[in-house]
Amino acid sequence: MEWDWNFAWSIMPTLLAGFRITLVATALGAIVAAVLGLVFAILRRSPNRLVARGTGFVVEFIRGTPLLVQLYFIFYVLPDLGLRLPALTAGVIGMGLHYATYAAEVYRGGIEAVPRGQWEAAKATNLTTRQTWLHVVLPQAVPPMIPAMANYLLAMFKETPLLSAITVLELMNQAKSVANSSYRYVEPMTLVGVMFLVVSLISVVALRWLERRYGRISR
Repeated sequence: MEWDWNFAWSIMPTLLAGFRITLVATALGAIVAAVLGLVFAILRRSPNRLVARGTGFVVEFIRGTPLLVQLYFIFYVLPDLGLRLPALTAGVIGMGLHYATYAAEVYRGGIEAVPRGQWEAAKATNLTTRQTWLHVVLPQAVPPMIPAMANYLLAMFKETPLLSAITVLELMNQAKSVANSSYRYVEPMTLVGVMFLVVSLISVVALRWLERRYGRISR
């Protein structure tokens, strides 16, 4: 099958609409993962062994099951239990929850890298637990985490095609729709690959910069 530039240009608006949804899903999923990952990391350090072990079990369970299975559960099983979510919302929650478990390990490593003396100094100056976390621990722990977190963000972006399985009209779903209706697969799938490649290459350059910028802080 020969490449048809006229057809390629005609489907670009549809693909760009899907690409926008892909970026939105990635951005919102990253926010959920960053916030929930920090919650998981803090709970795993709880002095309450039941809370710490319970959180650890949840994290390992989510991390040990495929993202696609989790998406199916949230979108198709939860409605049977009385909780029906829009497709995009289910996708964002699924990706955010899945990557929160990986973010939790990144947070844990960063938090444990903070010297013990910093915790003791905060306690000696009568800082509250909240003040210790916000003003002493996190400002030192977060910068070295940034490259690893950016890496997971890129991985999440590349897994957004899984959202097509729960009817989210992201880039891959739009491309499949165009291909199935026109019986032309070369142009839509090639354009999808190019879009993902361009964003990935830009992200890799940004990631290398982050590693140079913040890698020095961790040493």
